[in-house]
Amino acid sequence: MNKLFCLCLTAIFLTVWNYSDAQTKTFVDVAGLAPEIKPGDNFFRYVNGKWYDTVRIANDQSGVGSYSFLNIPQKQLLQHILDSVSKTKNTMGSVEQKVGDFYASGMDLKTINHRGYEPIKQILGRIDAIKNIPALLKFVAIELRSGNPSVISFGIGPDNKNSGINIAHVYQGGIGLPDRDYYFKIDSSTLAVQQAYKKYLSTLFQLTGSSFDAAAKNATIVYGIELQIAAAHKTNVELRDVNANYNKIAVASLGKAQPRIGWANLLANLGATTDSIDMAQPAYYDKLNKLLTSITIKDWKLYLKTNTLENYASSLSQPFVDASFEFSKALSGQATQKSRRQIMTENVDGYLGQALGQLYVKKYFNEDAKKRVLALVNNLQKAFENRINHLDWMSDSTKQKAIEKLYAIHKKIGYPDKWRDYDKVQINRTTYFENVLSLNQNEYQYQLAKLNKPVDRTEWGVTPATVTAYYDPSLNEIVFPAGILQYPYFDFSADDAINYGGIGMVIGHEMTHAFDDQGAQFDKDGNVENWWTKEDYKRFREKTKQLANLYSSFTILDTVHIKGQLTLGENTADNGGVAIAYDAFKMTQEGKSSDKIDGFTPDQRFFLSIARIWRVKTRDAFLRTYVNTNPHSPAMWRVNGPLMNFEPFYKAFNVQPGDKNYKPDDQRVKIW
Repeated sequence: MNKLFCLCLTAIFLTVWNYSDAQTKTFVDVAGLAPEIKPGDNFFRYVNGKWYDTVRIANDQSGVGSYSFLNIPQKQLLQHILDSVSKTKNTMGSVEQKVGDFYASGMDLKTINHRGYEPIKQILGRIDAIKNIPALLKFVAIELRSGNPSVISFGIGPDNKNSGINIAHVYQGGIGLPDRDYYFKIDSSTLAVQQAYKKYLSTLFQLTGSSFDAAAKNATIVYGIELQIAAAHKTNVELRDVNANYNKIAVASLGKAQPRIGWANLLANLGATTDSIDMAQPAYYDKLNKLLTSITIKDWKLYLKTNTLENYASSLSQPFVDASFEFSKALSGQATQKSRRQIMTENVDGYLGQALGQLYVKKYFNEDAKKRVLALVNNLQKAFENRINHLDWMSDSTKQKAIEKLYAIHKKIGYPDKWRDYDKVQINRTTYFENVLSLNQNEYQYQLAKLNKPVDRTEWGVTPATVTAYYDPSLNEIVFPAGILQYPYFDFSADDAINYGGIGMVIGHEMTHAFDDQGAQFDKDGNVENWWTKEDYKRFREKTKQLANLYSSFTILDTVHIKGQLTLGENTADNGGVAIAYDAFKMTQEGKSSDKIDGFTPDQRFFLSIARIWRVKTRDAFLRTYVNTNPHSPAMWRVNGPLMNFEPFYKAFNVQPGDKNYKPDDQRVKIW
């Protein structure tokens, strides 16, 4: 078992915490520090450099370390559960039966490989039978209900202008590469991804009976269709504009504006009864309306076949799984495939997450952790309120609104108060593909049932075992699953400096999302509504622009820079998270003392903990994709970026002019 988990699981059984007890333990990797690196030059490397230079990324992984990669050893805990319940005779319909039998069906590679692509032949046959545009769109709608989306991306969620009600939303879709820019950039790394994708499309056609030449020709046609679709997509930066991506439109009006799509019939085939929808990106659907006739039915059928094969490749026989992996290597740099156990553990968590979550919580989670973390959350709220009250750029009236929103944040810790049931899902140990289909269809109906209904504010958006945390602006809530309540983020036996620099920073980060460039546009009830004075919002935007420019100056690989506008929300949250967590830490007994542990002051341990929670190393291919598509900055700059703006860090480690990451006070970006 991974050392970090051993430490965490030992702490699970501690129900009483005492500061004096923590002094007998160490949570700082003193031997792993790199004293030859000045903290002011590169604090990430000072804390993590020795580990970074010696750790090996497993061949079946794209990275190693904390944060999302802590889910790797986390999955081992889930595997133990799944190995056990899948070998036990469980009561039919029970959580254990559904979880265990789904896992077993996916582990039955002999049956899966024997079936080849037989499970989807009926779907491919229905594509062959398409004769016209209405039939094509009917197929698109029916398949979307089974978890096979294509040119229509449909979902149910809160109305941005009336957050208490769920409405229908449609988004841009229809492409197989990570985002639209991958179709148009001409640098060598992007061209390599394009070629890998075209090869993948061709391979899928070959695996279903086409000759090499015919498959290559078909792949070119499909790629050409996606190229036209991608041209109508907004960039990932443009997608961050909250107001520009909300367009509630009457279905009757859409029938006139986009007649070829036939929205009334499409929604009927989706089972969605509504007189309006939020069309997040109207230009995409305007373009689709034209493409439906400018592209021949014959070519659309090739596109739909490829899309179906891509969506279901991982649920078919090994040749399809291999083809999918070969393409993913271009994006992740991962050398070998994950084991089937790893794949199926992820699939069970993805498809039956709250069922598996019940078993995980029962076996591994300590209820006292919820109380301890809630206390930290409450302390950080007080610290944040104090910071708001002392802002020199915000008026009193806006401060009052901000504090009202801060204290209206709903807190979710550990796992849901009520578990989702999967009673309508039928799981058979011998039919993996049909199980996937049943789960997809159940998920669609589960979401569809919310349409035009009040929003359930008790619902969770992640599984309990996941190492993550999030803020939802429409619900004004922060969520910390059981999975993240472990070292290096949280440990019962750790001193406050470690926990406030760990889970405290994460809590502060999520709170700050309520006031980042996107979250600041939502009021305390989750509605997109202005609560700022004009002057205050202008000053806020000026400060966020400074932060975007700062991060855009950071070089990651070769000439590749962080996208400051894409990562603005997360960078704002990182900078705010550090400051709020530090202020809350200074309210504790240890935060007010100067007693050293492991030779470090409380303040130093706080910052060492921050650098430790972002101890991550990834493959270059993964990092390149990450920078192009992910709204978070890479791990090193989640440490160095906020700290170069934060005066207490300078004092704690005597950062001086001439240090590489030193910033004069008037160049430090200070928002929250």
